[in-house]
Amino acid sequence: MSSNEILIVMFLGLTLFMFTGLPIAFVLGGLSLLITVTLWNADAVVILLLQIFDTMRSESLLGIPLYILMAGILQRTGIIEELYHVMEIWFGRLRGGLAIGTVVICVLMAAMTGVVGAAVTAMALLAMPEMLKRGYNPELVTGTICASGTLGVLIPPSVLTIVYAVTAQVSIGKMLIAGITPGIVLAALYILYILYMAYFKPGHIPASVQGAVPFSQKMKSLKGIILPALLIALILGSIFTGAATPTDAAAVGVVGALLIGLFKRKLSFKSLQDASVETLKASAMILWITIGAKAYVAIFTGLGGADTLLEMIKELNVHPYVILACMMLILIFLGTVLDEIGIILLTVPVFLPIVRMLGFDEIWFGVLFAITIQTGYISPPFGYTLFYIKGPLPSHLNMGVVYRGVVPFLLLQILALILFAMFPNLVTWLPNLMELN
Repeated sequence: MSSNEILIVMFLGLTLFMFTGLPIAFVLGGLSLLITVTLWNADAVVILLLQIFDTMRSESLLGIPLYILMAGILQRTGIIEELYHVMEIWFGRLRGGLAIGTVVICVLMAAMTGVVGAAVTAMALLAMPEMLKRGYNPELVTGTICASGTLGVLIPPSVLTIVYAVTAQVSIGKMLIAGITPGIVLAALYILYILYMAYFKPGHIPASVQGAVPFSQKMKSLKGIILPALLIALILGSIFTGAATPTDAAAVGVVGALLIGLFKRKLSFKSLQDASVETLKASAMILWITIGAKAYVAIFTGLGGADTLLEMIKELNVHPYVILACMMLILIFLGTVLDEIGIILLTVPVFLPIVRMLGFDEIWFGVLFAITIQTGYISPPFGYTLFYIKGPLPSHLNMGVVYRGVVPFLLLQILALILFAMFPNLVTWLPNLMELN
């Protein structure tokens, strides 16, 4: 069997086994081992072992469990509830204010935790009942929560960004900082859409019935965001200035989360134990996927798959942006059926040689990569975020409401993707400033 035929078998086998529902880590690892032994050369198993060993020695991966632990601790300190209370006081009188406040909270949560599921679930439990009770359109409510909750994919400290940087072998610090501007721009687009619906589409968002809140009470409520703001500034500031590596900043974040929990007197041994167990489970899942994907990519590369793909693209007489668009479409599709970590580990080693050949900036491509995966997260019918909200969804609402609600935000995602593709400097200017520090 020729190398090209083996590559076809690899892709068909991966597609077939993924649809069986088997864990992606075992599909990748098992398929790689099976193909190596039966269709290639049993002695090549050593390639798998060397690739896995080299990956597991990476100190950069230490940041992942630390950021997950920080998120787990913060979820148990009551800080999310306090943030929602602050936003309700400040934005409650504004038409569409609760939805706008939800976007702002998701931005802050993304900057504190970088975990998508946490933001979507928390806002579904806290914000959704309040908005529905006040007469907000259910589609707008679910769309706002699903889209805003995915900002943790972009805004640092994003676990996805760290995995991309490690896989692509680019600066983790620059990749993290590069997500700030796109994340804020996307949040601004969401808010503009909410304001448009509030003032130009009567019936979607009711006029506010909340009375005026004294300015003194508003200022007093701001104490609820002091600790989160300090933690965000400590993590991102230390990375941006170069005072700490992203891994060191993750350790600082964990200590900061512990201090917040102690200050609020909501940190118990049980909550710390639960956060640690969640961290262990999530980290183990990520590392198992990493092992499986590394094995699969090692065989793909060893059989000449990357070289074959590059030769095919060189023979295509099309604009580089056409190839870029094709890669983005593949990522959006994969984002509806695969975990984001698996997508990165599978596609980045294949796409990066193409990106370099086309002369694109790898940091810029990484941000487009993240936006595309984020788009896949809210793409009906299988986007991950759509199922995060399914549990807290009231019984009188069905998934059709959720699907219709995310469509406008899906279009905003595509608009942002086109914007950052056309103007790379919007992405790279902030990381480039790090070189001056």
